[in-house]
Amino acid sequence: MSSAELTPSEAARWAARAGLPLPDDRHVAVTVTANHIHSVVAALRELDFGDTPPAGAFRAQEGKHDAAV
Repeated sequence: MSSAELTPSEAARWAARAGLPLPDDRHVAVTVTANHIHSVVAALRELDFGDTPPAGAFRAQEGKHDAAV
């Protein structure tokens, strides 16, 4: 998907393609929601996680237990 925002007609077409036909009165609401989700995902894609291991590598019981403040 390009960085251009989705239009109501495109949202309806994509929904129908996925087997989820939308009533005409839902096109705009679905478009607004899809564009919001796309903007959030785009922001997340810009984050640099560097050497951050995947969540599956985290082991809570192996953490250092130090109550000093």
